Amino acid sequence: MKLRVLYFAALRERVGCSDEMVEAPDSVATVAQLRSWLIQRGDTWADAFAGTRRVRAAVDQTMVDDQHVLRDGAEVAFFPPVTGG
Repeated sequence: MKLRVLYFAALRERVGCSDEMVEAPDSVATVAQLRSWLIQRGDTWADAFAGTRRVRAAVDQTMVDDQHVLRDGAEVAFFPPVTGG
């Protein structure tokens, strides 16, 4: 499945890019599975997603939970919680 993955704020800084196109394996069907697969890609992603419970996700610009089912060609955005001040 081809997906466009976007990283925002601290995630962007840790991963070193704001977006990338990925070819996820057939075992990736949900947001949680995508996150796990990204973490398995190496230390860069593992460090970025440390404390993964706090990382939020949106698919095609709509907030979703970890069990959201992905479709080929989807845009998946990951971002840390935002605090005001």
